[in-house]
Amino acid sequence: MRLNLGCGQEPKREGVIGLDKMAGPTVDVVHDCTIVPWPFPDESFEGIIAWQLFEHLPPWTMLDVMNECWRVLRTDGLLKIGMPAAGSFGFYQDPTHCHTWNEATPRYFDPQYPHYKIYQPKPWTVLTSVTYPKALPQGIAPGPYNAGLRIILRKRMP
Repeated sequence: MRLNLGCGQEPKREGVIGLDKMAGPTVDVVHDCTIVPWPFPDESFEGIIAWQLFEHLPPWTMLDVMNECWRVLRTDGLLKIGMPAAGSFGFYQDPTHCHTWNEATPRYFDPQYPHYKIYQPKPWTVLTSVTYPKALPQGIAPGPYNAGLRIILRKRMP
């Protein structure tokens, strides 16, 4: 079983529990993910998808949200994160975007990097942290930088 955080109106997928703070036809659990604990037992999921969610969360909630992802994920489970890249058109176009990450941000969650020692959250292993180009929306003149950020982290034990 996998968890789709902030599933919104994404199509329902087999074997995936959708969690969102707003009810909808594909939402299985209505809950604000910034309020912890979530209504799931420890190690409930083999994977978590957080696609186009983290940029909407207040920065001061991120350590709690990441620690809660760690709690509900099984050992060696994967957390897949997608968001607009820092400084990109996609980040700035949405008035509800609070902050974004760059390719180095996941290092704050991985004990093999010096950044980890600053906050010492639950430990992850960074598998992927890459920026990739994205097309601009139709009708936008060429020129603005637009890119996405894809991150994959593996839960590791302390």
